[in-house]
Amino acid sequence: MATGHTDPHRRARILAAALDLIAEEGVAGVSHRKIAVRAGVPLGSMTYHFTGIDGLLLEAFTGYADHIVTVFEHHLAPATTPDEAREAVTDLIHTLAEGPRRDLILTQELYTLAARHEPYRALCAHWMARSRTLLEHHFPPRTARQLDALIEGLTLHRALDDTPPDRTLTRDAVARVTAVS
Repeated sequence: MATGHTDPHRRARILAAALDLIAEEGVAGVSHRKIAVRAGVPLGSMTYHFTGIDGLLLEAFTGYADHIVTVFEHHLAPATTPDEAREAVTDLIHTLAEGPRRDLILTQELYTLAARHEPYRALCAHWMARSRTLLEHHFPPRTARQLDALIEGLTLHRALDDTPPDRTLTRDAVARVTAVS
């Protein structure tokens, strides 16, 4: 196995392995040993790169949240009109719901940690603030907050429904939330 000096991607591999393991076994199934085996690194690399399992998990989930914010940016940035923004939100919901099951599991695992542990709650709050900021480029702040909740809810419902509703229902929900009152 390569040493840390000749393996500049070791840390990234460890973080990716941690997320893969969480998606397969849940946070409860994660250990330094399992992550090291999955990443193909010596067990000593775990303590070299991370102070503990909590630090590793927090960094892995931070990277995951950054990934989801990038998905938001990808969908919302090109929109230049309110109608384009509404369609972008509809596309975003379907992309997230129809994406890898791994992402749905990672999101739920993160929310469970956030319900119990402050650092993860702070991470989720930061993630939501970033999502809302992107939505606020197109909608007023109160509407952006409502849309953010709608995105989370519809994504989860669509992902878990054996026969998810089509885009018409999503488009209608987005239109209702963003309607000028």
